[in-house]
Amino acid sequence: MNEEDVKAFLDDYKKADTEKKLDMWFFALDQEEMWEELLTKMSMIAQMQNTAKKTIEE
Repeated sequence: MNEEDVKAFLDDYKKADTEKKLDMWFFALDQEEMWEELLTKMSMIAQMQNTAKKTIEE
């Protein structure tokens, strides 16, 4: 999400009723979980590539 998307999301959140706010809250939590998993996988890939590069250099 870029800054404009974040601002729009937060503006929508401010205007939403309680039920919609809960939906938006759970959506954000789901996104957080997805990004944490993605970052973990990216870290693992980088570590494997770094190890492989060191092995080749030796």
